[in-house]
Amino acid sequence: MSKEKFILEYDFKQISPMLLWDFISTAPLLEEWFADKVECNEKEYTFYWNKVPQVAHLVNSRVGVFVRFHWADDATNRTSFEMRITTSELTGDTMLSVTDYADNDELEDLQELWNNEIERLQRRLGVL
Repeated sequence: MSKEKFILEYDFKQISPMLLWDFISTAPLLEEWFADKVECNEKEYTFYWNKVPQVAHLVNSRVGVFVRFHWADDATNRTSFEMRITTSELTGDTMLSVTDYADNDELEDLQELWNNEIERLQRRLGVL
């Protein structure tokens, strides 16, 4: 089954892009909103949810701009998930875009999962 690409965008108001960068790229701060536990060994990240590990490889990043991961157990090398920081030209607000892939029957669930995780991050940073 082919996976469908989707992009979600979130407003982080006047949060510093570098502060947001730390929260999307460092293991200790990813633990505060994304996973229960995160271990990093160079470019291999192990995310734990309910003590179940899931390994992802950091395939690309640019400091202060984006991180892109590929799940190790995903046989499709074309899929990854990315978190990208931009600044709104209209408002000057810091924005976070999430790009991910899902099977059609899992699309709504995965989008809701991202919405919940990003809401946790926004609350942690005092945006909500």
